[in-house]
Amino acid sequence: MFADEVGHAFDRVARAAEACGRPTARRILRVSAPTSFAMRWLIPRLDRFHIDQPHVEVVVSTVSTVLDDLRGGFDVAIRRGQSRDNAWPHHRAVPILDDVDTLIASPALLERRPIRSPADIEGHTLLASETRADDWINWLDAAGLSHLASHPRQTFDHFFVTRQAVEDGLGIGIGPLPMLAIDVAAGKLATPLPQIQVRRTGYVAVVPDHADRQGKLSEFVDWLVQEGR
Repeated sequence: MFADEVGHAFDRVARAAEACGRPTARRILRVSAPTSFAMRWLIPRLDRFHIDQPHVEVVVSTVSTVLDDLRGGFDVAIRRGQSRDNAWPHHRAVPILDDVDTLIASPALLERRPIRSPADIEGHTLLASETRADDWINWLDAAGLSHLASHPRQTFDHFFVTRQAVEDGLGIGIGPLPMLAIDVAAGKLATPLPQIQVRRTGYVAVVPDHADRQGKLSEFVDWLVQEGR
């Protein structure tokens, strides 16, 4: 209830500024997003949004969950989930990004110990995340290596820690291709077996029902959809 009232207040202030002849008044958009999504996908792209919307300030707050937790005040929340009716009570959800997992490793590690076939992962240290507990099980099943499901793993609490450990060459991991594209392009990470993929539930932009569908928030959501393509 409090978040809804705050959101209404921001909308009223923005409309009042435009009505008073101040269309360039700074508009603040509060975005709640999972930490890894914010760090690896959203924030690196915000400069492109600001080119077209220089008077909009995007304030990003991060959460450790990617599921249905919508606590805290926000204008739009990025979460993993579905856009079907009633999936998010009192909110509407817009699909913005598909998610596909694959094997990731540092280029330096692969130079020392190449991975050219699924069987080559044996002997490598497997790095995992508590927030993505089924990643290895699902990938091993897709790779025909279900017998390695009980193989010991080094586990970290969040994926962004696991990703850094992979980049540092401490082992191999499973990561989402959309969020790691910038790392692969920069040569920080490699995808040794890109043909083996696991599709996961994608990301949606969750917006309160009361939000203005014609204003800056709507333009931001449209921009997210375009970037996700």
